[in-house]
Amino acid sequence: MNTLSAASTPRIATLANGLRTVTIPMPWRETVSLSVFIRTGSLHESARQGGISHVVEHMAFKGTATRDCQRINLDAEALGAEVNAHTDKDHTAFHIEGLPGDLPAFVDWLADIVLNSSFPAEELERERRVIEQEFSEFEDDPTSVAFQLLDRACYGSRHAAGRPIIGSRANILRFSREDLLAYAQSQYTACNVVVAVAGPVDGEAFTRRVERAFGAMPTGQPNALTAPPWQGGIKARRLAGSGQCQVLLGFEAPSLGERLDSAEHLPHVLAASLLGEGMSSPLLDEIRERRGLAYHVACSADILPLYGQFLIEGATAPAQAEEFLQAVQQLLQRQADGPLDPVALARARKQLQMRALRALEQPARRMEGAAQELFHFGQLRDAEEAMGQLQAVTPAQVHGVFEGLLRPNRPRPAVALAGSIPQRARACAEALFS
Repeated sequence: MNTLSAASTPRIATLANGLRTVTIPMPWRETVSLSVFIRTGSLHESARQGGISHVVEHMAFKGTATRDCQRINLDAEALGAEVNAHTDKDHTAFHIEGLPGDLPAFVDWLADIVLNSSFPAEELERERRVIEQEFSEFEDDPTSVAFQLLDRACYGSRHAAGRPIIGSRANILRFSREDLLAYAQSQYTACNVVVAVAGPVDGEAFTRRVERAFGAMPTGQPNALTAPPWQGGIKARRLAGSGQCQVLLGFEAPSLGERLDSAEHLPHVLAASLLGEGMSSPLLDEIRERRGLAYHVACSADILPLYGQFLIEGATAPAQAEEFLQAVQQLLQRQADGPLDPVALARARKQLQMRALRALEQPARRMEGAAQELFHFGQLRDAEEAMGQLQAVTPAQVHGVFEGLLRPNRPRPAVALAGSIPQRARACAEALFS
């Protein structure tokens, strides 16, 4: 880990307006990756604004003060560049990847769409139809529906954490050009922006170019968030034509915490890896290999700045849904009863170490991780220190996670069922995880 982390130690600079740049040297790469991260997403939206971050992301490519949609696309593709964007719960991001010599042009290209998007009214009408198609894809996909239901079960509908990133159809049809302009003006401010690059890059020259392109951006105020209260409960939705029952089981987990050295969430991360990462893990070995109850089954700890979820997911045949739920409960009980298998625990630590090293080699993950740490902590986590914290988690702490998931006075778990749902499966979930 020493060689890789030392060779690509990120370099941070802060402009006079508060915008931060991150340079991740990767001299062995033949291409360069550039991203602009804005600390605004669905968590920053009111119910009436639900989905507006996603619409702004789409519309950013549809025209600026000097270029129309077609010219924006051509200017990037003429350089052989690949362009993408995404909206998440806590941020929006715009990406471009291409040849290192074209990096100055890429900075200017992204600055234009972030700072100067004009959101043409005629393009908005066309893009509504595109987003409606995206909405329909979500509604037709049992996995996507299950995750939306899980968020609603975890946090309800009053907090943005319980609402979907894409928003509602009614909002998509209602948003005006003026709504988009006002939202972008209020949220897209310099103190809420990180511009990151990874590749064979001169960091000082890159920061100078970013300052030239973004230096006039208003500083603004940090886009604040509030933590959602955990709710728990069961949400279900039947989907016509679905041949499987999608099952998601969520337990409240610690958040990332306010301090860089916070480690309260790490036992949950290690517990999730022990239970359901890899074919030899108890979850996959029992559910898939020994009992054939699911093709896809997994466990993860989704740790965010203000909240966390310990998740178990799977897709099973409707006739096996009850057995699947019972098997999951039995596996959790087995871990809670202990003692933990030391071989399984060592395997989980190694897998997490491998995942961390692999992430250091992936430009997109490095840049997004750096942006999120700067937004939340104001500085970057040292990779070796983070791994040392994970190695310091004790078997007793991991065992305590499993005990806590099943203790009688725990926060109520959240269960989401989507697709083909037998009535008895819902009753089984209520009996096991109420």
